[in-house]
Order: sequence, then C-alpha cells, then structure tokens
Amino acid sequence: MADHIKITPAEGTWVVRAGGAVLGESERALELAEGDYAPVIYFPRDDIAMAFLDKTDSTSTCPWKGDATYYSIVVKSGTIADAAWSYESPIDEVGEIAGYIAFYPDKAAVEQV
Repeated sequence: MADHIKITPAEGTWVVRAGGAVLGESERALELAEGDYAPVIYFPRDDIAMAFLDKTDSTSTCPWKGDATYYSIVVKSGTIADAAWSYESPIDEVGEIAGYIAFYPDKAAVEQV
C-alpha cells in the first residue's frame, strides 16, 4: 500500500443521508486517510439501501486504489448525480475497500451517531 494511505475501522456507528432519506447506517464502516485529504468513510454495501443508488457511466482511475465506478442517488426530491463511488476491484494493497461505497460530503451527509 502506498505510504500515504491508511485504512482503519471507523469507530462507532455511521449514517449517510441524502435528499431527506437515510441511505444507510453501519457499525462496520472503514476510514480511509490519504495524504493531506480529509478522511473518507467507506460503508459496506450490505449496510446501504442500494435501491436508492443507480450506477452511472462515470469512472475514474486512482494510481493507489484502482478504477472507481460512480453512483447517483435517486430520492423523491430528484437525482443527485455521481454522489458516491466504489472501487469494485481495488488494487491488492487496498483490497479491504472492495464491496464498500463512499459518498461526496457536498452531496450526502455522512455522520457519526
């Protein structure tokens, strides 16, 4: 793993909300700290109501994590485009984030409860 990436269990219970809906709650979230970026909470997909998310055609590549796929959040108030991302087949060094999904803080509220 790159020296500037650290993945640890996120302590406590975490919740994600968007568009007036609770999308998920987890006690099994992971915290990914990368360089000078703010830490990101990754939720196990099993703890997210994936019916609210639609996979988009958007993709990106990170040299440290691999290829990311993106999801829009669909709620009664509308669609929040490319609000979440997932590394479905991350590189081996960060393999523990496979099956997890993260949310942009300006598009969904991620909070410890």
